[in-house]
Amino acid sequence: MTVLAVVVGGALGALARYGMVSWQLVHWEFGSSGPNVLGTFVVNVVGALALGLVVGLTAVRWQLDPALRMGLTVGVLGGFTTFSTLTYEVVDQAESGAFAQASVNLIASVGVGLVAMFVGLRIGRAFG
Repeated sequence: MTVLAVVVGGALGALARYGMVSWQLVHWEFGSSGPNVLGTFVVNVVGALALGLVVGLTAVRWQLDPALRMGLTVGVLGGFTTFSTLTYEVVDQAESGAFAQASVNLIASVGVGLVAMFVGLRIGRAFG
């Protein structure tokens, strides 16, 4: 049952990522013809916040079936977040000579992602 929950969750997470990045391209595009750095950044931050919320909410009072918890965390949020895409985009920026942009992208994604995770955990634990 856990494997099925992860598979279904992963498909839903990937579709959610595709939808969010596609929406962002239409509404927030800044004329870049390269990788969609902003879309990746937004997905990673939202994913970190959501994972923090799920873990925080379900740690004590809001017990979830283990298969459902794995489906949400590993499946949905694992399929949604994009660390491998982030690393590709940072390397692509660096290889094209945009070292400052690559550095800002990496530092901001990790830094803001950590803050989002902390905030999500705190909110989740407060209500969980």
